[in-house]
Amino acid sequence: MIRTYALLAWAWTRAAAQYRVSFALMTAGAFVIGGLDIAVIWIIFANTGSLAGFGLTEVMFLYGASELAFALADLLFGSVDRISQQIRAGTLDVMLIRPASPWVQMATDRFTPHRIGRAVQAGTVLGIGLARLDIPLTRAWMVPVMVVSGIVIFAALFTLGGALQFLLTDATEVASAFTYGGAMLNQYPLSVYDARIVRGLTFVLPLAFVNWQPGLYVLGRPDPLGLPSWTGLLSPAAALALAAVAALAWRAGIRRYRSTGS
Repeated sequence: MIRTYALLAWAWTRAAAQYRVSFALMTAGAFVIGGLDIAVIWIIFANTGSLAGFGLTEVMFLYGASELAFALADLLFGSVDRISQQIRAGTLDVMLIRPASPWVQMATDRFTPHRIGRAVQAGTVLGIGLARLDIPLTRAWMVPVMVVSGIVIFAALFTLGGALQFLLTDATEVASAFTYGGAMLNQYPLSVYDARIVRGLTFVLPLAFVNWQPGLYVLGRPDPLGLPSWTGLLSPAAALALAAVAALAWRAGIRRYRSTGS
């Protein structure tokens, strides 16, 4: 599966590289657009010393971890939640008869590496935040773990969004509300939101395990909901659980699909 993904992604990358100026401009554009989110954070801290008890450096750390995970998931798997376009066009039928996983084909469909610009921007912010924080090595190991777990969580959400479109063909915007909307929620400390929202993002849709719960562990901060400090260590478990649900939903959608008849 990994080899198939790499071959398909490389084929789309070679196609995109034929238009070098366009590729460079789109990469730079993704970097700049991501920078607008940082500008908003700077504007907030230009008018206040803390946000829900978190300083600028801590918010940069939380933002960078979440945004990096989302940017990489969007780069690698973001096309999955646009499967309704393939269903309406009848091209999903072609994918189903090829000797390759339909999920891998969807994930690499029109693979656009220019989105790496957003990941570079997020990684830069995360690096700056970590450099300014005094995090002991006994907790710093959690940083790469939380980023990888975040990638899996967002990839699972993209997959769930795609599976939903087997039932609701025009559900792309509904899926985006959980993927792109979830990424926007995670740009700030979750303590700025109502406690009911935070509980929902912890126990129902585990977006809190992208950067909030593991971030609290890394920063050595208590959880506002009173959850134990080791809750942040459950990010890999939450990611695997959501991935399992997403895989089941995707398979159910594929089994239910009966072709467009075209």
